[in-house]
Amino acid sequence: MRQLFTRYPNKTRRFLEIIVPGTSWLLITMPLWLSFSHPAMVAYLIITFDVYWLYKSFTLAIHAIKSFLTLQAHVKVDWRAQAQITPGFSGLHHAIIIPQYSEPIHILRRTLENLLKQDYPHDRLVIVLATEDKDPNARETGTLLKEEFENKFGHFLVTRHILHHGEVAGKSSNMAWAAKRLVRQLADWHIPVDRITVTSCDADALPHPKYFSALTCQFLDDPDREFHFYQGAILFYSNIWRIPLPTRVINTLGSIWNLALLSQQSRFINFSTYSLSLATAVRVGYWDVDVIPEDYHLFFKVYFALGEKVATRGIFLPVLVDAAESRTFIGTLINQYEQSKRWAWGVSDIPYVIRGVFLNNHIALHDRLRRLLFLLEHHIFWPSNWFILTLGSAIPPILNPAFGRTVLGHNLAQISSGILTLSAVFLLVVIVIDLRVKPPRPKEFAAWKLPFLYLQWLTLPIVSFFLAALPGLDAHTRLMLGKRLEYRVTEKV
Repeated sequence: MRQLFTRYPNKTRRFLEIIVPGTSWLLITMPLWLSFSHPAMVAYLIITFDVYWLYKSFTLAIHAIKSFLTLQAHVKVDWRAQAQITPGFSGLHHAIIIPQYSEPIHILRRTLENLLKQDYPHDRLVIVLATEDKDPNARETGTLLKEEFENKFGHFLVTRHILHHGEVAGKSSNMAWAAKRLVRQLADWHIPVDRITVTSCDADALPHPKYFSALTCQFLDDPDREFHFYQGAILFYSNIWRIPLPTRVINTLGSIWNLALLSQQSRFINFSTYSLSLATAVRVGYWDVDVIPEDYHLFFKVYFALGEKVATRGIFLPVLVDAAESRTFIGTLINQYEQSKRWAWGVSDIPYVIRGVFLNNHIALHDRLRRLLFLLEHHIFWPSNWFILTLGSAIPPILNPAFGRTVLGHNLAQISSGILTLSAVFLLVVIVIDLRVKPPRPKEFAAWKLPFLYLQWLTLPIVSFFLAALPGLDAHTRLMLGKRLEYRVTEKV
């Protein structure tokens, strides 16, 4: 296999781009073509998947509770005081790179104003506003924000990324450009590269005011800091009271899922807004410029370079971000669909990971396979689980009436429904934690709408099809057909 990947890099990559998303299609269509010849096998596979889903629901609930309780405790900790007594505090800086393209200036201003609320010394916060040259408003936006905020932080750098040949437009290439410019500036500012962290901060991300003090404590106390990423709980709650019901359901579920991930270090991979040692980014050659899913890609790039110590450590503090939104109901649904599709496009990075698993034999095989299996599980089941859970048990008896007259065929739907009903019980945990974590209800949100916060969960099967399964299937199918996905910035309101 190593020889194949080395000798035929393009052909093996294209083969994997077909076979990995093809597995999702295989699972989706399996009840249709296998029920004629082996309906019992289909039934047992569906029941097995239902049990797997029950297990996943149970673990989500347990980890969500654990993360919620830990977050509640960590929010109350005086991380600034803890950081000040930690050796190395006085010389540690934090760089925050904010990649942006055509973002409304009020969104960027809100992000910068939120960073001013950090209780970490502002003179040791380095802001990098990473703009794109093709953005017609980039120069004006950069100039205005630098004039307004330059004297409020230790340093304020505006970069302008020019797309070069071989680069893919998006966050990853912009991050690489900005980080390289930052490293050159650090020499003039007399800041050692190994005494500064770098945070990839989405343009709408609002880290908790104690985030950088908590990061300081965790980073300085960590003997393996050069191997670790750090991330807070990414919660789509900045505008949760404003968005319509369908997107509120999907973003609430995503927020609790993200919260639960903080307690699952073995499968936690950084995404969206995260931090790491700048020296680590430099050591592995920065972010790659020819990919769209920059967060997972950087994680595995560091992993293949530095080995099995590489992991993501949770910072149990909230990082509020905007859920996809537009000025109209339909526009909001479209934006949510496009955002979900872009996230699902992470499947395009699996061939890179599989190639790394086979080529990097300096890392223990069991560790390489474990991480690959987690990634495959996440992406292959993304578009397929809805079809298996919702339609799977009904298909074999319909397509094969003889099987429907057997005991297994007659009871398949009831068995599947019973298991999924048990899974739904754990949804109560999600509902309770959501009510405790999200921001207080604003005055403009009428009280008579509150009962719909509970009734909205009845729409989950429909919403999850249109805003999770379908965009996931869209991304997978595009990859199979060789139709590359262009980076699309989510509209901000």
